[in-house]
Amino acid sequence: MDRAGRPDRRTLLVGGLMGATVALAGCSSTRTAASTTGASPEARPTTPAAAFARLMEGNKRWVSGDLQHPDRDPNRRQLVAQEQEPFGSILSCIDSRVPPELLFDTGLGDLYVMRTGGEAVGPVVTGSIEYGPMTSDTPLIVVLGHQRCGAIKAAYTSLRDGKPLPGNLQAIVKALQPAYEQAVREDGADPVETMARAQVRLTAADLRSNKDLAPLVAKGALAVVGAYYSLDTGKVKVLAGAPS
Repeated sequence: MDRAGRPDRRTLLVGGLMGATVALAGCSSTRTAASTTGASPEARPTTPAAAFARLMEGNKRWVSGDLQHPDRDPNRRQLVAQEQEPFGSILSCIDSRVPPELLFDTGLGDLYVMRTGGEAVGPVVTGSIEYGPMTSDTPLIVVLGHQRCGAIKAAYTSLRDGKPLPGNLQAIVKALQPAYEQAVREDGADPVETMARAQVRLTAADLRSNKDLAPLVAKGALAVVGAYYSLDTGKVKVLAGAPS
């Protein structure tokens, strides 16, 4: 991940684009062809608003089924083989139904992705989240919760009944306890969904106030967005922190 001694990115980009031009010569430039082979690389978003817009555009394609599958061809693989500059960092759940790269219709080298049960955060996870903004000028962090989260449900039940979970599962429960307490205070109609949304909001707020990330947020170089994914519709809804 260290950039020392690596080829200039512009050289790699030019090479990738030349290869893409040759591959497309004599072929139809229809959208269908692009979605089959992987769309041509777009310029990397450099602002929080542009990065967030790119993600939400991808989610719209995911919902409609009009996917482009960008940045997933051999040219892209070659382009990012020596270095990476993802435009977003995603903290999401381990749930198999919530893969960020798919539901945002992104590709190779586009996102840093951290996945834990219920978006539980500890020092190692926080350090992994910090990595993008602090080393690659990644302008966006998204904390992505989701509907019917099994980890949240298990933690809620454990804390409500006072019955610890076995092994290291209890570490997840402990990490999610602040969200449980917030959900109890809110007393929503569906306590598990209330807890899941609380976990997103609390985690996003913690990251915004993080001593290393807060200065980047303050000067507008970074946004930390809390969002929620619907398993039923495929849509991502913003809960807090959308950049303007």
